[in-house]
Amino acid sequence: MLQKIKESVACISKQTTIKPQVAVVLGSGLGDFVHEVEVKLKIPYSQIPYFPVPGVDGHEGALLFAFHKQVPLVIMQGRAHFYEGYSMDEVTYPLRVFKYLGIDTLFLSNAAGGMNPDFKIGDLMVIADHINMMPNPLVGEHVPEFGSRFPDMSEAYNKKLIEQAFSSAKKLPVQLKKGCYIAVTGPTYETSAEYRFFRTIGGDAVGMSTVPEVIVAHQMGIKCFAMSVITDLGVPGKIEYLTHEKVKKAAQDAEPKLAMLLKDMIGKVGR
Repeated sequence: MLQKIKESVACISKQTTIKPQVAVVLGSGLGDFVHEVEVKLKIPYSQIPYFPVPGVDGHEGALLFAFHKQVPLVIMQGRAHFYEGYSMDEVTYPLRVFKYLGIDTLFLSNAAGGMNPDFKIGDLMVIADHINMMPNPLVGEHVPEFGSRFPDMSEAYNKKLIEQAFSSAKKLPVQLKKGCYIAVTGPTYETSAEYRFFRTIGGDAVGMSTVPEVIVAHQMGIKCFAMSVITDLGVPGKIEYLTHEKVKKAAQDAEPKLAMLLKDMIGKVGR
């Protein structure tokens, strides 16, 4: 895999001299954040060797190099998912490439179903911890250059970045929730019994992404911050028939709040 990563990095480096410090991964319906920053270059995933190309509506599939308050960024406008048939190595491949491009901080977003009865559609939930119910992306041959074979996950989400999020939210103002995210394979949405089970074991929200990326990034020493947009509710009495279009619409409605928060946080990274 290391040779593939070097080929991807070489391809990207031929097209830009920007050395990103921060990577941003945009989830379902959240791609408009790119209009909030100064984009210098857009590269379709299909033009980067070995990059997985998402096939889900709401995930454009382009890598953008940009600046916000002089902080150099690389932005994933959409991600590939395990449920599309990609392997975990492929799903997390972009994060490996970003490490070799030089990033030290990662911001991730996703659309998720909320199981906490205090949540409502449109809420932003800072992920403080997770429960992984997907295949672990570190299973298989170990590459020592990537980090420890047995990475400690007791603080996968950077506490300083979480504190910064709540500090920024008070100033903006944006209301934030905090909770535990459960990662499942999808592509089905949850049954009522599954929602109850996930809530019982400690989950506040459930979705089909983010955790594999965090595991890989954390192994490589990248500081991680992740946030869920609550697009539907898995709370007894509030469960409604769900479609991908409804999820995208709810995410798009909440995106201005997410964009404000991310911009404020990114602007402080370089200080």
